[in-house]
Amino acid sequence: MNSNKQFTEVEFGQQKVSVPKGGYYDRFRMNPNLDEVAQDPAAGNIDFFRKIPKKLVESRVGPVWAPNFYYRSSSVQILMLAPLKLLKKKLPAPLQPLRALPGYGLVALTFFRYSVCDNDPYNEVSVAIVVRKPEAHGSHALELANSIRQRHFYAHVLALPVDTEIARVRGVYGYQLPKWLTEINVEIHPDQIHANLTDTTGKIDLSLTAVTPALQHVKSESRMTEATMLHQVDGKWHKTLVQSNPLSLAQQLLPKKVKLLRHGGPLSQLLDELGASRILRLDVVEDAQVVLNLPKPL
Repeated sequence: MNSNKQFTEVEFGQQKVSVPKGGYYDRFRMNPNLDEVAQDPAAGNIDFFRKIPKKLVESRVGPVWAPNFYYRSSSVQILMLAPLKLLKKKLPAPLQPLRALPGYGLVALTFFRYSVCDNDPYNEVSVAIVVRKPEAHGSHALELANSIRQRHFYAHVLALPVDTEIARVRGVYGYQLPKWLTEINVEIHPDQIHANLTDTTGKIDLSLTAVTPALQHVKSESRMTEATMLHQVDGKWHKTLVQSNPLSLAQQLLPKKVKLLRHGGPLSQLLDELGASRILRLDVVEDAQVVLNLPKPL
């Protein structure tokens, strides 16, 4: 974080949090004037967001403006095989892992960088198990094929560390997601990708390096993807929809030039407990627009 930045205190629910003075959260309180956002050269073209009206909705922390807009984001994801028997141990009933190969399911490790968004720039790391759709029966293979075709996956997030306090507080109190504060670094260069995070004592937990695959620039809304998080809020099952509009991306199956090092922190231990091993796919999104909806009861 830039130590020269000035901060101001805001309230979220019952929490008091410091945010960058004059930043998006300080100025707009999650209800941005999109004409003003459009004047920010860092935000890029924001026409996509004009079609999605924000509403003041009741949440567990009182009324909040939703959905949450991420005007500029990038991410690196590796999708790994993991034994079904280990995945089942980590999933609360009635969730079931989606079978990818006999005896194996899928774990996604994703590093996110949100450079322009309603709650100010931050980075995030997610470890999630790909699960079956609620009420799904029948063939896992067919469900997986449909998910790939429709670019819509269901997942249960096991860990979601972030590197700013407003992101942690909103995630924990607004969504009841497993967030904590740590240092995270995500860099996507034309030739190399570097991403890492520390454990709570400041030691490196996980580090990822990869050769950047050839990126493809696509038209806005031509490659929309959706992910639905299934999680409990106050003991009841909810679904949270994340919509993504990638503008520059690449995908590699069975990537060779990806190195994930586990240094023994909480995320390293979690991946070990899940038995996450063989990397099936590398997804790099250099530029995307993202919409995070509020949880809805299942």
